Amino acid sequence: MSDKTWLFTSESVSEGHPDKVCDRISDAVLDAYLTADPLSRVACETLATTDRVVIAGEVRGPADVRQHVEELARQAIRDIGYEQKGFSWKTCSVENLLHEQSADIAMGVDEGEKGEEGAGDQGIMFGYACNETDELMPAPIQFAHRILRHMAEDRKSGAQPGFGPDAKSQVTLKYRNGVPVGVDTVVVSTQHKENVTQDDIRELVKPYIKRAFPDDWSLPDDRLIVNPTGQFIIGGPDGDAGLTGRKIIVDTYGGAAPHGGGAFSGKDPTKVDRSAAYAARYLAKNVVAAGLADKCQIQLAYAIGVPEPVAIYVDTLGTGRVDEDKLAATLRDMVRLTPRGIREHLDLLRPIYARTAAYGHFGRAPTEDGGFSWEKTDLAQDLAGVFGVTKAAE
Repeated sequence: MSDKTWLFTSESVSEGHPDKVCDRISDAVLDAYLTADPLSRVACETLATTDRVVIAGEVRGPADVRQHVEELARQAIRDIGYEQKGFSWKTCSVENLLHEQSADIAMGVDEGEKGEEGAGDQGIMFGYACNETDELMPAPIQFAHRILRHMAEDRKSGAQPGFGPDAKSQVTLKYRNGVPVGVDTVVVSTQHKENVTQDDIRELVKPYIKRAFPDDWSLPDDRLIVNPTGQFIIGGPDGDAGLTGRKIIVDTYGGAAPHGGGAFSGKDPTKVDRSAAYAARYLAKNVVAAGLADKCQIQLAYAIGVPEPVAIYVDTLGTGRVDEDKLAATLRDMVRLTPRGIREHLDLLRPIYARTAAYGHFGRAPTEDGGFSWEKTDLAQDLAGVFGVTKAAE
């Protein structure tokens, strides 16, 4: 019987992509509120177009933070690198339309008699992990992020000034029997300076492709596609309007796993769209790290105003080594999956969110200040012990 082979593709976008500019601004506003008061409630949406930014949504927190929203937006745009005709941190207009949170919503999610808070909305959230990469992430999305992240680092440091802030990547990998074995095609579109030709850009991009993949993987020259439409000088919100929350597949697993539909950026941790998606990833990653499965997909479902999830579903996609019903019950015992329980277990009431706005919310290294706490594998050894597995991944 011949090996089963297929191709799978994922894409990423840079921090200068119009939608990612908006995600960054929304999360910068969230961080500012959480810095001023960790119990702030924030649901911040941003729109960006030619030399204009509009910020709207519902907040509950210190009133003086709203006075700094314009400054926060400009700082975010400046850090991304936009100082060009048509969109500049210096010249763009910033309209702040944030208003107080609805009393009806607040009534449903505020702390009740038992010290719990209801979910901020109904919805389903998915978490996923697999052993394709060291980060326990699907390989195509990790490589797509890696290309753009390295390009952005060199652009911002001055090591590669030919690139502009706006860029996209797309990676197609070859799979054999469920394992990625090589790269088939890479597409990169990157904004660039006026004096840089398309051939120049292709040569500038090549080292980042080589750097992104394992040393024993090679990409034929004709399978690297760079700026296929020609020049890409006008970029960012001047080239295409941006909105918060439009890159949810880029933010998660690159299409390798389901997505519940809720966006993350601009939402505080009482919103289960964000916190429960982080919790589901945390649990799925620990299952794989514990050696209980090669792949794990977890669904959580909530009702607005109700603390406990109405359902938890664990699927090891045919790779599991333990009973899935027992696994689901064990995970629920190990982590309290109410909004408060998730927030406390992962320590989410910190200003740690602006950094998540580009290059994925998952597959990142936990930081000393509490960032990416949902990427820890601190449950793995205990999980392995419950099921009698003697060796868990570090």
